[in-house]
Amino acid sequence: MRAFVVCLPSGVRYWTVVDEQLRVHPAADAFLQHLRLGAGRAEGTTQAYATAVALYLVWCGQAQDDWREAVDRLGGFMLWLRHAPGPSTLRRMDGEPVALVVRQPRRINAVLVAVREFFKHAVAVGLAPSSVLAGLYEVGDDRWLPAELRAEGMGLRHIARPRHRLSVGERQVVRASDEEALALLHACRSARDRLIVLLLARAGLRRGEVAGLRRADVHLALDSTGAGCQVPGEHVHVVRREESPRGAWAKSGRSRAVPVDFLLVQAFDAYAWERQACQQAEGCDFVLVNLFRAPLGVPMRPGALNEVLAALSRRAGLDRQIHPHQLRHAFADNVLAAGGTVDEVQALLGHASPASTQPYLNPSTERLRTAVERVARTQAVR
Repeated sequence: MRAFVVCLPSGVRYWTVVDEQLRVHPAADAFLQHLRLGAGRAEGTTQAYATAVALYLVWCGQAQDDWREAVDRLGGFMLWLRHAPGPSTLRRMDGEPVALVVRQPRRINAVLVAVREFFKHAVAVGLAPSSVLAGLYEVGDDRWLPAELRAEGMGLRHIARPRHRLSVGERQVVRASDEEALALLHACRSARDRLIVLLLARAGLRRGEVAGLRRADVHLALDSTGAGCQVPGEHVHVVRREESPRGAWAKSGRSRAVPVDFLLVQAFDAYAWERQACQQAEGCDFVLVNLFRAPLGVPMRPGALNEVLAALSRRAGLDRQIHPHQLRHAFADNVLAAGGTVDEVQALLGHASPASTQPYLNPSTERLRTAVERVARTQAVR
């Protein structure tokens, strides 16, 4: 069993699970189609879930268990993920190794989440008996919770908790420092690379959103009403489009307008001259295209942004390689340091829930010291 990408006639891609004879696993395919086409999840999400479900089905095959019955021995699956050599050598149908070396507890928990969702869907559509859920979840109630956390009314609220989950330590994403972002800018040798760094560090876009920007999404005039846009000031629109190639699309299904500052406006202007010199890019509507390597003029893939930052990190002599998401974290932290609120950060980052913004609230030591000094000044005045 392995993950396999399917391109539909509409151009939409999703990932499924097939065996060595390219036969689709019916239950896995139904689940992954539901994720991609019914729930509107991103292609990358179905790829990750397809890889996880494929790992589970490979384990079932090696243990000679039916996938519906093996759920009672999920602890053995966790042990296999942790110690067996199979998961690290699993390959997709395109020949690439699975980018999921399942050894760390956090990665194992992510696989288990996908397996639980797979079984929940199978039960919902009648492909598996409801009894399998008892092997996945234990049911408790809220009688021991604080009163403010209990359900309203007189009855008890039942809570289902996953039975299988490894303990993981708290992980804090280390943001890129302002000095590192500045070093990356100084190491740039092209206007395109400077624009990439600034879109990540000064607008907080995801790498897929940066790679998926279209020229029509960029409004750099003070008044864009002539173009049918009512958003004031310079900004870029982040729009999710199903036809975006190579995963270059917005993660969120909701569009948003992100204001840009004068540095980004200047970076766009400089890049426009550089892009204009590439004749192959004239007919491409994507903002970022290949300018320095073949095939020229085609949209940059999201992974190319990691490669650009890796090269810039080496050229700048940094002690570590900076990743796109570290610059996004730096943007969120800088907004808060400048007096921004959590709801502003949530809107700028494109999060549907404040819970998604919570991991970005990692104040630096300097910001914590400033907060304490602000309190001290206030008390001194009194």
